[in-house]
Amino acid sequence: MQRNVRLLLRGLFALVALALAGWLAMGVAAGNLSYKSILVVLGLVHPLAFAAVALHCLRNRREAAAMVAWLFVAWSFPFIGPLLYMAFGINRVHTKGWQKQRSNDVLLTARREREDASLPLAYWRALRVARAGKPDAEYDRELDGTIDHILPHCPLLGGNRVEPLLTGDEAFPRMLDAIDRATSHIHLQAFIIGNDSVGREFLDRLKRKAEAGVRCRVLYDRFGSTRGWASGLFKPFANTPGLDIAGWTQTNPIKRLNQFNLRNHRKVLIVDGKEAFIGGLNLHEGNVTRPDRQPIRDYHFSVAGPIALELQYAFLQDWYFMTDEDPAALLTADLFPRIEPVGDALIRVANGGPTADVEALTDITCAAIDDARKQLLIVTPYFVPPTDILRALRLAARRGVSVQVVVPKKSNHFYAGLAGQALYDELLSAGVQIYERQPPFMHAKSIIVDDRVSIVGTANLDNRSLRLNYETNLVVFDEPFANALKRIVLDDMAQSEELELAAWRSRPTYRPVAENLCSLLAPVL
Repeated sequence: MQRNVRLLLRGLFALVALALAGWLAMGVAAGNLSYKSILVVLGLVHPLAFAAVALHCLRNRREAAAMVAWLFVAWSFPFIGPLLYMAFGINRVHTKGWQKQRSNDVLLTARREREDASLPLAYWRALRVARAGKPDAEYDRELDGTIDHILPHCPLLGGNRVEPLLTGDEAFPRMLDAIDRATSHIHLQAFIIGNDSVGREFLDRLKRKAEAGVRCRVLYDRFGSTRGWASGLFKPFANTPGLDIAGWTQTNPIKRLNQFNLRNHRKVLIVDGKEAFIGGLNLHEGNVTRPDRQPIRDYHFSVAGPIALELQYAFLQDWYFMTDEDPAALLTADLFPRIEPVGDALIRVANGGPTADVEALTDITCAAIDDARKQLLIVTPYFVPPTDILRALRLAARRGVSVQVVVPKKSNHFYAGLAGQALYDELLSAGVQIYERQPPFMHAKSIIVDDRVSIVGTANLDNRSLRLNYETNLVVFDEPFANALKRIVLDDMAQSEELELAAWRSRPTYRPVAENLCSLLAPVL
């Protein structure tokens, strides 16, 4: 009822605005409308438009600074200001994200209908309960309990194995080998699939497996893979039986989607529901060694065990949203097979995105920072986090935790690098250590807490990953893995230059201006 009333009011407002614009245009054209009359009309319309903007701001909670800024723009720039607010000031993320949430709920309902002793997913339900574990350390149990409240549908599962893989040189051969060994199905999700030797190699392998009877599904982000899509990369594979390829987009008039700002940044490969790969690697040749250049520095991870089923389900949620494939075909025993324990790692999947859990990754990151007692190692290619995370980092450093952040010295997006540098002074002043890694560009992401807990996956430490993108991280409670990952991070630190506060403050005067200017883009970086 309320939604219908809002739509009616919007329609009436649009009709009035069009009628007024038409009246002004015809009056000016006919020459029978004086400028004084025009000014009187505009003088009445401007405060009404400003009042509408002010009312919308007050009805929809937002940060005070943003509200004041939009009110200033709406009043200072008649007509243009309200139009700018309508185009850029209204937060439609939750509305569009809610469409994805409804899709997730439909699939969840279908899944629950099958979690019965006589149906295929009964084993999955039993496995989730049987393999759920608790960390040994008290602080880690507290962290896990916090995450349990944030993401109650993603349990902590034991019996897993996780292994770090550096760059595409290590990861791609392992991923291709897993594809070649597949016997039932393969699910591949990527932000970028390049129209180059790497992208084509993966698609060729999948085509061969599909022709051999293995069911293959590929989901790529339409924005991230624009070049590949526009250059016809996927066309030769479109009619291959058993190989379905879909582009993720929330700009689709048929499905009433018009939000190009929401992207799917997940990068996951699941093979036979038992083995998976996840991390920062996109499928293009920039991630492998070439005669003329080194590969992008990135972390990817091979995982096996019960957690693969959680990654499988996360993929199917996205696939169902884009394709509307029958849940009966997605929630089958073939896609959720019996899995025996293969290791000792306790792992929880942490999905994030503009759905009901829009702040999930931010909350989990803050909880992990608060959990640190000795050391916090952070690696991220883009460092533009929300203020909550910045405050948590400063407080951790001030309570004696060694907080070390590794970022690339030269960003592949200069504006993102400058926006992050605008935050360095307040962090360095609090005792946070910042290391800038020398080229090649570092695209890796990880958080290590006290050599016990690790957070790895697809999310960068920026507002886009934490609030706008659909992302998947793994929270790993396993000391051997944390130590193996720490050795890799320490190697990156050895290739880095530590920033000193005094030297940082002596940088050229134009730099802070450029940094603060780029920081205005922080909400979408």
